Amino acid sequence: MVEQQKFREDLFYRLNVFPIELPPLRERRGDIGALAAAFTEKFAKSMGRMIEPLSADYVRRLEAYRWPGNVRELQNIIERAVITARDGKLNLDRALPESDGAVAVASNGGEAAAKRVRTAKELEDFERANIVAALEASEWKVAGANGAATLLGIKPTTLSSRMKALGIERKR
Repeated sequence: MVEQQKFREDLFYRLNVFPIELPPLRERRGDIGALAAAFTEKFAKSMGRMIEPLSADYVRRLEAYRWPGNVRELQNIIERAVITARDGKLNLDRALPESDGAVAVASNGGEAAAKRVRTAKELEDFERANIVAALEASEWKVAGANGAATLLGIKPTTLSSRMKALGIERKR
């Protein structure tokens, strides 16, 4: 880029004092488990959720994926897995695209059921609908023994912040 005069030569030499080369995540498979565990802990803590440590099977599934989006994609997938977690277990089925990039088709009692990756918008819509369902089931009580937060398995403060972020308000 310096040769094409698209990058300042003086700045290049200032920055090039100690070059650091970091290969893409797909070339550092051994880092995936540690990064996924760190992201899981970070997102679980920020959402007030208790998540079990990553199982060896989950790490293998993560390592099998090709990671075209690199570390940022891993971070986004783990965040989705924490959001959709059930009973303290990450939900990689909802968050992780199939490792070969194709849509997997599984046999389900003679019927073919396609697994597909949900978009961020679909996940947001699902989260919104799930929160509204919990609020309606608790008669819009957020905290306490019979509150929506308890039904969802999250802290009331987390539920309140998710409601605000998703624009959920009780209709009068």
